[in-house]
Amino acid sequence: MSKSRLPLYLGLGAAAAGGYYLYAAGGDPKKATQKLEDDASLAASKLRSNASGAKQEGNEKSERAGEKFGEAVDNVRDKGRRAEQRATQLVKDEADKLDRARHGAAKDFNEKLDNFDGAVEKKTSEAKSGISSWFGGKK
Repeated sequence: MSKSRLPLYLGLGAAAAGGYYLYAAGGDPKKATQKLEDDASLAASKLRSNASGAKQEGNEKSERAGEKFGEAVDNVRDKGRRAEQRATQLVKDEADKLDRARHGAAKDFNEKLDNFDGAVEKKTSEAKSGISSWFGGKK
């Protein structure tokens, strides 16, 4: 009982189709054959037009998807450029801050060094005059 019943059903379908065309042609086998060929031609042309319509629709969808993909790529590139510009600007800003801090520190150092140098010179001149006074020099 494991035999396939598909051939039986196909045969019954073919016999029913043949009976329909023979009945519609009034029992004339030539007319029935012509009607079958006409219907087959009509069905084939519908399939072709549906296939070309589906192909055209597929092409349109493909083009839209390609456009969306291109827009997404452009969007990502723009975001990348903007991020790069922001990062570059941040680096420049931080470098400027560091440069200002370095100049400020150098200025403070030089001022303190000048003050220290002035104080050392003052104390040195005071010490010289003190030592000179021991040996009879001017005050």
